Amino acid sequence: MSLKNNNLKLMCFFQLVVLFLGCLSECSIIGNLFSRHADYAFFVAGHAYGKPGIFNGGLHLPFKEKFNLLRNDPELQFGILTGDIVYKSSVKAWDKVDVDINALGKKVYFTPGNHDVGNRALYESRYGRTYNSFVYESDLFILLDPNIDSCNISGEQLIFLKRTLQENSEIVNNIFVFFHQVLWWSPDNIYKNFKINSTEGRRETINFWDEVEPLFSSLPNPVYMFAGDVGAIPKREAWMYHTYKNINLVASGMGGGTHDNFIIVHVHENKDVSYELIFLGEGETNALCDLENYILK
Repeated sequence: MSLKNNNLKLMCFFQLVVLFLGCLSECSIIGNLFSRHADYAFFVAGHAYGKPGIFNGGLHLPFKEKFNLLRNDPELQFGILTGDIVYKSSVKAWDKVDVDINALGKKVYFTPGNHDVGNRALYESRYGRTYNSFVYESDLFILLDPNIDSCNISGEQLIFLKRTLQENSEIVNNIFVFFHQVLWWSPDNIYKNFKINSTEGRRETINFWDEVEPLFSSLPNPVYMFAGDVGAIPKREAWMYHTYKNINLVASGMGGGTHDNFIIVHVHENKDVSYELIFLGEGETNALCDLENYILK
């Protein structure tokens, strides 16, 4: 074989190597793009201290018995507790909560309830500002604190909310919003028959429908709002679901003993959202059902 032919073969070989490495590089970039939009999940749990008036030494025991389910779910990335995390805000109570969350081994965000900010200075010294936001997998998460102004989102918090939506709504897909009180409830609207835990500290009229809801219903994004002040009283509904326009309203909580529950929210690769309603009550330890089956009465 001539030297010329050998050189041609070597040249072709090196061209193939360069092409192959280039393909690998391109495929790696494509793979990274896909991985940023992979399925993921998070849990939402309301009234997590459990039964009113009882100091459990941490989170609600039936809820903690589901930690293996949460810990071993590879899609589940984090959780959000939608208020009333402790019965009485104290160093001891919050230390117990921190121990439980460390045992769970997942990142957990708080939206405080009225019990949690009974000592607001203590709460903020441990966990920072009581309202915030973050972006995960091109979805926007907003954590609000209606306790600041008698169930209104007002003042600096309303400015924060408007700015957060203005800066992010055009570059994200879904918008998830979390707060403790069931702000969409009113004694004279379509949700009046749904029994919430309490109206403690709530003004007779609040600004949810006049100022807060229009900020979201005017957007093209799907919006999912979660409240956690339900489920603490036996023989009352412990969850609800309603959807209209681009808005999805979800309430879920625990403490009543028979219908205690939390929700696992699945965000799929195409950005569709689905739910698992997971019951904790006696006789329903492993029960699952679709949240969307809820019928607004």
